[in-house]
Amino acid sequence: MIFEILIFAVAGVGALFITGYAVHMFVGGLVSPETEHQLIIIVCALVACAMAYMVWDVIQRRTGRK
Repeated sequence: MIFEILIFAVAGVGALFITGYAVHMFVGGLVSPETEHQLIIIVCALVACAMAYMVWDVIQRRTGRK
């Protein structure tokens, strides 16, 4: 169980890193650096919320509550 959580955590952090880099590649140089940082934060926060929902759903399914 702990090993599984560690693997999912590494995958989640990697996904957030790739998401931030993808936003940088799309808008880098087109907007000001401040706007770029704000977009990266917003998009990464949305992705983190989606991942948190998926974690919640998996926990609900594994405990038999759903």
